[in-house]
Amino acid sequence: MVASIKPHRDEIGLSDGLLLIDGAWGAGSPFDPAVTSSPLINARQLDRVMGLIAEGQAAGARLVCGGTRGEGDLAAGNFVAPTLFTDVSNDMSIAREEIFGPVLSVIGFSDEDEAVRIANDTEYGLAATVWTSDIKRAMRLTKALRAGTVGINGYTLEPHAAFGGYGQSGMGREGGRAAVESYTEIKTVMLPFTDEMM
Repeated sequence: MVASIKPHRDEIGLSDGLLLIDGAWGAGSPFDPAVTSSPLINARQLDRVMGLIAEGQAAGARLVCGGTRGEGDLAAGNFVAPTLFTDVSNDMSIAREEIFGPVLSVIGFSDEDEAVRIANDTEYGLAATVWTSDIKRAMRLTKALRAGTVGINGYTLEPHAAFGGYGQSGMGREGGRAAVESYTEIKTVMLPFTDEMM
């Protein structure tokens, strides 16, 4: 599930900790190394993201921070402030859509099975992240999650590793051996090991 996080319902202070996202926002030119958030690709995507934020609020999700366009020098660009929603249910559009904007939806869970069920209840499956200090749990969850790439305690793209999604998140892979193979033509040769031809 893209742009969603599923904390255990007993997790305390998660939303407060995630408020740091809002304070750490460094928006501007994507060519500036100090920038952590650049504009969306075009006005159409900006309108789509702002529409999904409005849908989340209308559906009853609690807007913790963000949800607005960039201000000041950023007002002329396609900037959206990092947006955090809590009190999200998995049937809301902000939990079900691949938003491709700075929107994070928090959905609580009671146990590991429920977390996997919620995460896999989607037609998409581009990427996921598992946060845990238990390596056995991490490996168990990476096997259970239907996502093309799964990070453990963080997420990054590596050019030597295959990248792509499950379900409606795409066919094929970029990067790694899988991507190179898509540029090849495979030939199968059948060689009989008897005196008779096959």
